[in-house]
Amino acid sequence: MELSAEALREKLQRELEAEHVEVEDTTLNRCASSFRVLVVSSKFEGKPLLQRHRLVNSCLAEELPHIHAFEQKTLTPEQWTREQQK
Repeated sequence: MELSAEALREKLQRELEAEHVEVEDTTLNRCASSFRVLVVSSKFEGKPLLQRHRLVNSCLAEELPHIHAFEQKTLTPEQWTREQQK
């Protein structure tokens, strides 16, 4: 199984129909694989944070058992636009 930032990014983008995905490999100073992700998808519209995170977790169900630390930020396109204006 490939645990690269690019492989995770492609899978999140494809399965969540995301308009923007950032995946940062933060493994450098840790003992095991670690990633930080930002996912912008209209599939998050009307969903609370926990449901959004569950969508991401289910998308990466095969990969997560092999990841030591996983940090995620999930935004709707509207929220992403507002963040970009800050």
